[in-house]
Amino acid sequence: MPKMKTKRAAAKRFHVTGSGKLKRMKAFKSHILTKKSRKTKRNLRKAAIADQTNAKVMKKILPYM
Repeated sequence: MPKMKTKRAAAKRFHVTGSGKLKRMKAFKSHILTKKSRKTKRNLRKAAIADQTNAKVMKKILPYM
């Protein structure tokens, strides 16, 4: 049986926490920032936990995380 390949695009975007949850960065922080409030931009800096409904698929495409 050959080694399973990791989807590199997903590996760059997700990290596993100590408890096994997937950590991700929030979207909408790259451009068109002038119309977003200071509070919104500040909250977009923080990492978020990926939703558990996607976790099963993510574990399949990230076999070694």
